[in-house]
Amino acid sequence: MVIEEANESCGTSWSSSPLAQSRQQRQKLDAYNEVLRRLKQLNIEEANQPHFEDELWTHFNRLPTRYALDVNVERAEDVLMHKRLLHLAHDPDNRPAIEVRLVQVPPMHDRNAADSVVPTSPREVAAQGSSRQSVHPPPAFGSSPNLEALAIEANKSEDIDGDNSVHANAQFSRSLHEITFSSDDKPKLLSQLTALLADIGLNIQEAHAFSTVDGFSLDVFVVDGWPYEETEQLRVTLEKEVFRMEKLGWFSNRSSSPTSEPEETPMKCDPEHLEIPNDGTDVWEIDPEQLKFGNKVASGSYGDLYKGTYCSQEVAIKVLKPERINSDLQKEFAQEVFIMRKVRHKNVVQFIGACTKPPSLCIVTEFMSGGSVYDYLHKQKGVFKLPSLIKVAIDVSKGMNYLHQNNIIHRDLKAANLLMDENEVVKVADFGVARVKAQSGVMTAETGTYRWMAPEVIEHKPYDHKADVFSFGIVLWELLTGKLPYEYLTPLQAAVGVVQKGLRPTIPKNAHPKLAELLEKCWQQDPALRPDFSEIIEVLQQIAKEVGDGEQERRKERSSGGFLSMLRRGHH
Repeated sequence: MVIEEANESCGTSWSSSPLAQSRQQRQKLDAYNEVLRRLKQLNIEEANQPHFEDELWTHFNRLPTRYALDVNVERAEDVLMHKRLLHLAHDPDNRPAIEVRLVQVPPMHDRNAADSVVPTSPREVAAQGSSRQSVHPPPAFGSSPNLEALAIEANKSEDIDGDNSVHANAQFSRSLHEITFSSDDKPKLLSQLTALLADIGLNIQEAHAFSTVDGFSLDVFVVDGWPYEETEQLRVTLEKEVFRMEKLGWFSNRSSSPTSEPEETPMKCDPEHLEIPNDGTDVWEIDPEQLKFGNKVASGSYGDLYKGTYCSQEVAIKVLKPERINSDLQKEFAQEVFIMRKVRHKNVVQFIGACTKPPSLCIVTEFMSGGSVYDYLHKQKGVFKLPSLIKVAIDVSKGMNYLHQNNIIHRDLKAANLLMDENEVVKVADFGVARVKAQSGVMTAETGTYRWMAPEVIEHKPYDHKADVFSFGIVLWELLTGKLPYEYLTPLQAAVGVVQKGLRPTIPKNAHPKLAELLEKCWQQDPALRPDFSEIIEVLQQIAKEVGDGEQERRKERSSGGFLSMLRRGHH
């Protein structure tokens, strides 16, 4: 079965770039069809089973489009391995499921040589076995310039040593280990896995992290630092280390909450290096030389946002402007890293790492190709139809509910801080002013943006997580109307009106009654009267069900009406 493009779910009509999305869908289909073709050509038994084609398509759809774009389709067997690991990870006893293998990266000058073609299947490996020793497949996600540089370096060192008896094959390519993990997706998983690899002396040269739509993860690392012939020993060592970490609670949900971790070290700022609060389990410092900068996506008064790559993974890089860095901005930066390294949820933008050595201060996150909800509404003049609006609101509510469960208050929730990925999933972003809730449960510093800010925050009164619920109410109104809150007032005028006069945006008369009721509850003056995000999710899901059922009913009526009309015309 070769799936045609028409079968790809196009989702709703609010994608920021239909052309780019169509191209990505085509590329995903091309990857799927090529993998399927190769598996059948290799006559792999699993590929000839009933329903296999549907299962393979489901596998591609579980993972982000980025997976299909990055995976080496010439190594179709690797896709089967990823599929198998994700299946194993459904059983808690198998988590994390692990695969270890040797891979080789041909340096660029060898790659271009006629006699240095990388084998892409077991048959080609066997065919070349007589002429080359221990030829191993390439990494599952190709190779980056970083890995190619390593291969060239290895060749140079072998030339100097002049030892061609033991490492005869090193002249062709560099031997590395590829380690693939699959587990349930949860906070801090990536940092736990990188810490695990570091603890056994491995150097991560390339990393690819994917989250599935149903809550699992596929994390792939290319590493060096292990004797190349001891692959099975490496697997045993990894399993022992996982077992040790499990006994310490690293892979249990108990360790996912910031409140349950060891006491944090104090935050310090100095001109040489920013000390981020650390609990001893995080590995997130990024070498700036491994970052490749692309186009500038946005620019602000304190920093610039770039699209780029890190270890061949597409990322967003937020760079602070050196001339604007002062002690306050350093503290805010340190706070953002401190919070982001702790969170992992499909509706929160995923933190990858940071550079914390001034003046090169930057935060690296997953790249969100759909842009911000604010840009979609106010710059592209996009409109959300009700089903899409409810979906966006549920995504945001789930992300915020997760943050609140972990005692994190965002404090600047607005449409500009809601980003969309290629699958139209909305994620909460920008933790520059977020704070972990104080022990007392209330906070007093004014922050955020006036048009979305809760009255208690504007007034410098103590506040808690319910301040985010107020901001969410304003965001919901923004989604509903496509307008800027209090667009005819200055931000300061809006703030005074909210506090002194109980000013709120006008709810459209044609709004869904339950949605209008939810809005009013979210922006109550008294924080205690506002719902929690867990309650908001329930209300939104109920509305989503009604909207879906109503649409189904209307389709039936239209179909029935048309049929009856036809009968009447036939009768007369």
